[in-house]
Amino acid sequence: CGRTACSLGADNLRRACAYRDRGGRPRQPEWIRAERYRPSYNKGPQSSGPVLLSRRHLQQDADSSERVLMDMRWGLVPSWFKKDDPSKMQFNTSNCRSDTMLKKSSYKGALLKGKRCVVLADGFYEWQQHSGGKQPYFIYFPQTKDAMAEGTEGDEEWRGWRLLTMAGIFDCWEPPAGGETLYTYTIITVDASKDVSFIHHMPAILDGDEAIRKWLDFAEVPTQEAVKLIQPTENIVFHPVSTFVNSIRNNTPDCLAPIELGATKEVKATPSSKVMLGWLKNSQEGSPQKNENDLPRWKSQFIHSPSPKKTSAGILQQWLGKEGEPAAKKRKA
Repeated sequence: CGRTACSLGADNLRRACAYRDRGGRPRQPEWIRAERYRPSYNKGPQSSGPVLLSRRHLQQDADSSERVLMDMRWGLVPSWFKKDDPSKMQFNTSNCRSDTMLKKSSYKGALLKGKRCVVLADGFYEWQQHSGGKQPYFIYFPQTKDAMAEGTEGDEEWRGWRLLTMAGIFDCWEPPAGGETLYTYTIITVDASKDVSFIHHMPAILDGDEAIRKWLDFAEVPTQEAVKLIQPTENIVFHPVSTFVNSIRNNTPDCLAPIELGATKEVKATPSSKVMLGWLKNSQEGSPQKNENDLPRWKSQFIHSPSPKKTSAGILQQWLGKEGEPAAKKRKA
């Protein structure tokens, strides 16, 4: 996993992470340093992103089941790293393979100390090798057809985009000469080659609040039990996207919008892709939430737009159609 998207504004992201506490009461995680969070359609390593973690990591007398939201840098810097600049690390720690995470010193110490987090995203990108190059895909949880792009303000239950929840490990690094503590994370990956041929490793996805609870509650769920949650999942869908996403400098809804592969191929709608269309149309129209958070607006066209006059929304409508076979492909068992 080398690229993700997380485009919800800070307030809606918090609402989308609602959970129930030990007493069954609905709660929303508190933002820690929310002003640092920046939504993005194209997020890569070394950028920052939102994660969930237990409040007890920040407050020793807190209930370990209580959750907080925090913006952390992607690419784990171990607490024992002694150089004065994290960029001087000689190895890549953006991803951590599940089969070696308890063996490598970069991750083992933090994992055994219970520094487990949940990395949040709309979805992630993967590339399939073709003779003509690499085709990017956007991969995400199936969405209910009645889900709304941002939910309705005041609703007790979030009805917007279901966030992808990925298992991660975090650590806290302090500069040797003193200064602000740097919080960083890595995404745990699992072998996925048996299920999707073009993905060798994919993020370890925590599907459902019970899995999230067990992963985060390090005081109640020991490491050896928590790591049993790290398994491949079949509950994902994906669709092809434009090579516009290939450049990390491109950060608009075009990055994750569905495209048609081949001019003669007729591809139609699924419930998830209809939700995607509505979600992206709201981005184009400029919803109050997205304006409020200064999200990028639509560009005029895809790189592979069949017509220079056709907008992204127009291509989406053509791609989705009204009837026919699904476009977003369910992962095969």
